[in-house]
Amino acid sequence: MRIERIVIVGSSGAGKSTLARELGQKLNLPIVHLDKYYWNPGWVGTAAPVWQAKVTELTQGEQWIIDGNYRDTLDVRLHTADTVVFLDLPRLVCAAQAIKRRIQYRNKPRPDMAPGCQETLFKPDFPEFLVRIWDYPNRAKPDVEKRLSELDARTRIIRLTSRSEIAQFLADPIVFASRTRSFPLVSNS
Repeated sequence: MRIERIVIVGSSGAGKSTLARELGQKLNLPIVHLDKYYWNPGWVGTAAPVWQAKVTELTQGEQWIIDGNYRDTLDVRLHTADTVVFLDLPRLVCAAQAIKRRIQYRNKPRPDMAPGCQETLFKPDFPEFLVRIWDYPNRAKPDVEKRLSELDARTRIIRLTSRSEIAQFLADPIVFASRTRSFPLVSNS
């Protein structure tokens, strides 16, 4: 069973980058944190045409784990992946993890973020960011689910809905993935 090109998607705060790091160590695959490529110092985003080209380039490798949302480039990633991990955690968990991350990395960049992009606890847009997390099930999730449901049957889709499912998946990703049939299968427990 091939698990060499993995896309990890889900709400902000769901733990995409953490899962990518842990899964990369477990499977010995290179990790691509999209935030490192999209953001420039001072939280300046990359222009759309440059971003599209960069993501296309990043998906050309034989092996990778790519984490991040960026729905404008999601189709490129989905159609080159052999496995998609959809972190579909409760919004309260995602919001709490986002707050914890802001505290943990206060005034310094996260390991999965571009240099010059420090986390600040009281940044004026933080309440809006939490609202976006809270609204993810209504705002973005239906689009992600639609795109996943349209994927070729050869693409393995793993939907994880709890920390315990994430732990089960990380314990043996190959076995867990082999028990996953197709979207929208949720649980292997």
